[in-house]
Amino acid sequence: MTHQVTSANATLRPTAVLAATTTWHEFPDLWPHLLDEVHANVHWTGTARKGRNVMLYKNDIPHVEIGVELDQPATVSGRVIQSALPAGAVAMTVHRGPYGDLGTAHEAVLHWCADHGLHPAGPRWEVYGHWTEDPSQLETEVFYLL
Repeated sequence: MTHQVTSANATLRPTAVLAATTTWHEFPDLWPHLLDEVHANVHWTGTARKGRNVMLYKNDIPHVEIGVELDQPATVSGRVIQSALPAGAVAMTVHRGPYGDLGTAHEAVLHWCADHGLHPAGPRWEVYGHWTEDPSQLETEVFYLL
């Protein structure tokens, strides 16, 4: 898939998350448990389709926040906290297809930044479209703060 990368101005987006410090080796086993716990502890008051899943990578250690967008009224309980996705200038793309190919979207953004003389500031995040059984229809937005 070819990724079209653009620059944009991201607005602060409220989230409900669990924060963790992990390793890249442990992360694939950790994030599903964190996301399940978030979903169990976010209590929505609206009836519309619920917020999209998000993964915020604050740095390369990695310090992460895993959770959901708070795009409608909700309360949180347990270890879940309210946070937000960063605001500011970003480079971003939309990945369409299986999650296993998501790395190509990150590579595309990093190459685009290098080609345009821009330097990612560190934080990056993914916003996952609502689930569909057809992997070719999955959409994930990939953002790098500049």
